[in-house]
Amino acid sequence: MPHLSPPTLTHGEQKAILLATYRNLRDHLIYSLALGTGLRLAEIVGLNLGDVYTPEGKPKNRFRLRPEIAKNGRAGDVFLPDALLVKFQKFWRHKATRREGLQPEDPLICSQSRIRISPRRVQFAFRTWQVKAGFDRLYPFHALRHTAVTNVYRLEGPVPSAEICEACQPANDGRVHAP
Repeated sequence: MPHLSPPTLTHGEQKAILLATYRNLRDHLIYSLALGTGLRLAEIVGLNLGDVYTPEGKPKNRFRLRPEIAKNGRAGDVFLPDALLVKFQKFWRHKATRREGLQPEDPLICSQSRIRISPRRVQFAFRTWQVKAGFDRLYPFHALRHTAVTNVYRLEGPVPSAEICEACQPANDGRVHAP
């Protein structure tokens, strides 16, 4: 039986979804974070402000993924690309303007009710934004994770299999797809 590659967004589709969500800071940050780090949906919605921001409100270049939100309890380090740091700075101001909680234990991503957003709401919004962006096919949210890994592969080339196996075990930086 042939092995099918996982669904990934094309470069044009990535640009289209980010352009479509540009004025919706919350959703734009969610998709940018997924594409920039390869984090899973549950990991993104489980993030607290203290995970990604210093107490002064500055985004961290690197943060530790807490075991309680990581798949199978495997904590790991997540590195934020420079382009994401700028978006996180803008998002902090957005949260302050909306009077959302800014304490370290408050959720990073909130719903309109100012409580932690649900994974289902993120999935529904992703589908809606794909239609608005003019996609000719609809992807599951997890395709953003596959796309992030594919983007790294395209930039850095093939990774030796020993590194892949080693990297998949602890899911160290959220950029390698763990089984």
